[in-house]
Amino acid sequence: MKQPDLEIDLLRTFITVSETGSFTAAGDILGRTQSAVSQQVRRLEDIAGKALFARTSRSVSLTSDGELLLAHAHAILAQNDEAMRRLKAPPVEGALRLGVSEDFIPRQLPVLLSRFGKAHPGVRLELMTGLSTLLVGALNDGALDLVIAKRDAQPQSGRVIWREKLVWIASAEYAPDRDATLSLVALPAPCSYRRVMLDVLRGSERPWRVACTAHSIMGLQAAVLGGLGVSILGRSFLGWDLSEAPPTLGLPPLPDTEIAVFGEEGARVELADCLVGFLTDALGRMAPGIPAGRTGSGQTAQSMGNFLISGRRPCNT
Repeated sequence: MKQPDLEIDLLRTFITVSETGSFTAAGDILGRTQSAVSQQVRRLEDIAGKALFARTSRSVSLTSDGELLLAHAHAILAQNDEAMRRLKAPPVEGALRLGVSEDFIPRQLPVLLSRFGKAHPGVRLELMTGLSTLLVGALNDGALDLVIAKRDAQPQSGRVIWREKLVWIASAEYAPDRDATLSLVALPAPCSYRRVMLDVLRGSERPWRVACTAHSIMGLQAAVLGGLGVSILGRSFLGWDLSEAPPTLGLPPLPDTEIAVFGEEGARVELADCLVGFLTDALGRMAPGIPAGRTGSGQTAQSMGNFLISGRRPCNT
């Protein structure tokens, strides 16, 4: 049997009544009479087949069914308003020289950039990947317009958009030296992975040695897979033949890592907003537990990572 459709206008009235606790106050906000608001709520209750409000002479409150519908109503209105805003927004055009750190969502990024290109054929991306410090240096030299890289590559600037847990990685064949010295695979200094890894090991008084220095994330992965030592990366790298080091190695806990956007103030704002908004919105939908909407409160989520987004306008996607 075909389900009836919820009407956007009725949902908007329903939310306003729930927020004000009054049909009269909701009417003042919506520019309708109290009678018109009551009629719209009754129509919505007829469609739902449930009483949504408990009414007395002094108050209006949500029923349990009303509470259930309220969460869905907010989501439906948000999707409706976002779709209409994007449909009405003018197309974005121009060239953007983009630098992306090798450790930013490595599994998802190729797919998302492909989707972005199809959604915005007028935006021409010139893409450079590499280590965070090199990309931020290229940005400062004027060779790039926008960079997505680790926050500590230039701590005094940048806007954090992504945070995820760092994990120890090791091959199944790896074993510490006979004297329990831990062999490490590290990127060259300055590198936050190297700094964090050595700092936590010094704090744990665990003996270690740098057995291999790799000059790229790919090289680091290959060295770890080859059993040359253990290293650290973001949790999003797990699954590409990389496994988290077993608890039997007794490795100390690790902090989170942060990814930031650099250069927004200098890049064309509509292009920067368009790309960053697309990436954060898309990943928010793809990864369970990551908030898709913008928040200024630093909201976190227990998942592969989470977005911290403040005050940036997404593009027409």
